Amino acid sequence: MSSAAGATLHVVKVVGQVGDRSWIAVRSAALASCRVSMRSSILERASDKAGLPPGSPVPVGVEPVRPRIRRIRYDTTASEEGEIALATLLDELAEGPRADTVTWIDVVGLADADAIEAIGRAIALHPLAVEDVLHVGQRPKAERYENVLFVVVKMVRMQDAAGDLDVEQVSLALADGVVVTFQEREGDVFEAVRRRIRTNLGALRRRGADYLAYALIDAVVDAYFAVIEAIDERAERLEDAIAEDSGYDATQELHDLRGQVLTLRRIAVPTREMVRSLLRVEEEVFAPSTRPYLQDLYDHALRIVESAEFARENLTWLRELHLATVSNRMNEVMKVLTVIATLFIPLTFITGVYGMNFKYMPELEWRYGYPAAWGVMSIVAGGMVVFFRRRNWW
Repeated sequence: MSSAAGATLHVVKVVGQVGDRSWIAVRSAALASCRVSMRSSILERASDKAGLPPGSPVPVGVEPVRPRIRRIRYDTTASEEGEIALATLLDELAEGPRADTVTWIDVVGLADADAIEAIGRAIALHPLAVEDVLHVGQRPKAERYENVLFVVVKMVRMQDAAGDLDVEQVSLALADGVVVTFQEREGDVFEAVRRRIRTNLGALRRRGADYLAYALIDAVVDAYFAVIEAIDERAERLEDAIAEDSGYDATQELHDLRGQVLTLRRIAVPTREMVRSLLRVEEEVFAPSTRPYLQDLYDHALRIVESAEFARENLTWLRELHLATVSNRMNEVMKVLTVIATLFIPLTFITGVYGMNFKYMPELEWRYGYPAAWGVMSIVAGGMVVFFRRRNWW
């Protein structure tokens, strides 16, 4: 009997069991059809998933990048690295972990929900965790699903010379002897970890998969320091430009920096809580020899949060300094204009008096009346200028 016929008999059985509630079978078939059509496209918003059951593996907000799988397998004596086909990987995972061997599976690209779900099933990853892998709007967190530890972190880097932030979700699953990372696209902060594996630098190849998971999370968190340093450098340049009072309009750049700091802080705070939750995970997940490194990672996360808070306060102060500088510059302009207007008040009065054209005004018939009027106005204006100078008003 074909699979299609088997499915038909199954629906007939369900309808026969529930009697007049046959719409349940029809609804199940409709949901299955909907699921297939959903997988052929990528949803842009989380609200588009409304109505789907929990654990539905539907890509939300991911880039249209087909998965590319790289595998690194190592022990204390050797390591091997390269791309691997999905079918081959699934066969290897079905065989179970090798003794004294750690396998790192790096999946780049989340557009193929079927492939991601198949890898998740192969390592016994819970469907809710698979759903979080495909929905890239998750906050940093750590969750324990039976024998698999699932961690979500945000990889943050400076994207280009303009200083734009590149934020990418990285999901990590730690199983027995296996670490699986899911990335949205090419480019990451894990090259230093790969180099340590290739060259057998440090203790990475002498420890288990839990230490590899720590090293990957540590690489993500340490990358935050580079972002903070770049933001601080831009803030220092802005402070110098504002202090020089060169007329530079720093409003837009301050706004951009503030947005970057707030983004980093929104990531750093839950990352700190995520690392704290890793410290509370049972010892069967992280070996006692790995826990001091987790404590050090927590210290790094605390420093990132504190640095983000300081950067936010510094930018607030810079904004106030910029506004004060602009206000002072405007006050200087208004002072000059006020002095000029004040100088012309008595001059306007004198010209107004002699511009009334009355018939009997002795000065109008005087031979030296015109130069005398200019002389009086010059003396008045000069006296006011001297007065303003002595008072430091101008």
